[in-house]
Amino acid sequence: MTLRIGVLGASRIAESAIVGPAQELGHRLVAVAARDPLRAQAFADKYGVERVVPTYRDLIDDPDVDVVYNPLANALHAPWNLAAVAAGKAVLTEKPFARNRDEAAQVAAEAEAAGVTVMEGFHYLFHPVNRRALSSATDGTLGELRRIEVRMGMPTPQPDDPRWSLELAGGALMDLGCYALHIMRRFGEPSVVRASAVQRSPGVDERFKADVVFPSGLTGLTINSMVDDEYSFTLRLVGSRGEAFVHNFISPRDDDRLTLRTAEGTTVEHHGTRASYTYQLHAFADHVRNGTPVPLDTADAVANMALIDEAYRAAGMQPR
Repeated sequence: MTLRIGVLGASRIAESAIVGPAQELGHRLVAVAARDPLRAQAFADKYGVERVVPTYRDLIDDPDVDVVYNPLANALHAPWNLAAVAAGKAVLTEKPFARNRDEAAQVAAEAEAAGVTVMEGFHYLFHPVNRRALSSATDGTLGELRRIEVRMGMPTPQPDDPRWSLELAGGALMDLGCYALHIMRRFGEPSVVRASAVQRSPGVDERFKADVVFPSGLTGLTINSMVDDEYSFTLRLVGSRGEAFVHNFISPRDDDRLTLRTAEGTTVEHHGTRASYTYQLHAFADHVRNGTPVPLDTADAVANMALIDEAYRAAGMQPR
């Protein structure tokens, strides 16, 4: 079930998100295209990609490519995913799925009509540490779940980074907060109670905070910053009988600990440092080749973008 993967762009994230997992699992990186041909060639030489093709369109139309990996800037996710769908190519797309809910719905509709898989790359969901944390909130370990807290921080990107561009749909909520809202939504569909942002430039948030509430009364908090001193991605689930704390839910290969605190005491579990991206590509390939279900579909992606839009409006900002 070897996939023949074409990579759009020569992005920084591609090494960990697709190159390493493909090599580990035995899939082929058959083509890469980038705006800068020299950068594409350097990427191909470094990572063993079989061919460089001139344009994104050439890659999508390439008959030797049956899966497209899209790590382009946020504003380019939907347009090129639509192009891949029209060409009948399955897509593994980086998050966020689109710029906004309406654009996400368009991609979802086209993918469904064409019978083509488009999966949003929320890789964290496939790693055992997060699966264990989520199950602890539903199997009685923590009792009745009452609170979810997701705190995400990273060092400041360079001034010319696409994540600082409103035109390219950047911002802390788009880049980091999409994860936080997504993991909260594993427990239902919340509403945003309040939100606030610190804007680096008009419309582009460098910090974003949101409080949410679920119909059950469960509450959630997400704090996201692209101007911290170091990386920090923590998940805390608090229940009536205890709490679960994932020390790095985005990159368990750097820290695979899950700390459980209950009346019986505190335990620290380790769930392995295999990359979450590898688990994700394994599941995606199995789905594309064999139809094996995955926990992510386009309806989930549309709902996540709708919540992002809601959060931006609650902070007095416009959706992307």
